[in-house]
Amino acid sequence: MEFSKIFNWRKVFGLIALIVLFVALAWGSQHSNPNFSHQWETLAEPGKLSQAHATLENNCSACHTTVKGVEANKCILCHANNQSVLQRQPTSFHANIQTCKECHLEHRGRAQRPTEMNHIALANIGLKQMADAIDSSDEERAKVIQLKHWLSQTDSSSDLRTNIPPREFILNCMTCHRNKDLHFGYFGKGCGDCHTTKTWSIPEYRHPSARSMDCSQCHQAPPSHYMKHFKMISQKVAGKPKARVTQCFLCHQTTSWIDILETGLYKHH
Repeated sequence: MEFSKIFNWRKVFGLIALIVLFVALAWGSQHSNPNFSHQWETLAEPGKLSQAHATLENNCSACHTTVKGVEANKCILCHANNQSVLQRQPTSFHANIQTCKECHLEHRGRAQRPTEMNHIALANIGLKQMADAIDSSDEERAKVIQLKHWLSQTDSSSDLRTNIPPREFILNCMTCHRNKDLHFGYFGKGCGDCHTTKTWSIPEYRHPSARSMDCSQCHQAPPSHYMKHFKMISQKVAGKPKARVTQCFLCHQTTSWIDILETGLYKHH
């Protein structure tokens, strides 16, 4: 069978003619209609921006660069002086992150926040920064190589004794969650031994017996219990005028700290 019969030249030339015609019309429309670029952007828009970025709806170039897409330097242009993010302990790591699009997603509608924490993406960013660091010592480079080798051996393994996936396990949870540590450091820094990155709650956790008398082993009384407030309010509400601060079991139930024995739920703070 001849090649010309297999390859339909008429269709090829027809397609080329359509492309040329489209380009010509686009060029003509762009010069005759100053709003043409806006119309084209509207047609290509994948979805509405979030409420926070709604003012940029008709200004794609504020975030996007032709061919390259979203670049971090354009995000930084607006958010570089966001002190509430850069100075707060849980979010201060943003100062060293050179990319934004992995966790900040857009075009999902007005009601959706443009933030979705991706711990695996954060781990990958950290690995890349460590590997790309110009001033890294040979020792640091060796650590990166060892870490990547460990991940290649562990990513598909279920033998890791942690509730956090291996790729996320290499992150230091305390960097961001230190101020949320309700254990006051008593349980160490191995958050992954009990918690997951999907939720901090532990459904399978069972509190020790309500008759336990060593609550302070895990719990610290609030500041109000070390002030006059404890004698004037707390003891009276619980009906235990002689209770000491360390005798949590005399007033509290294990269902909730505000669930007071023989009183019920009582929130006075």
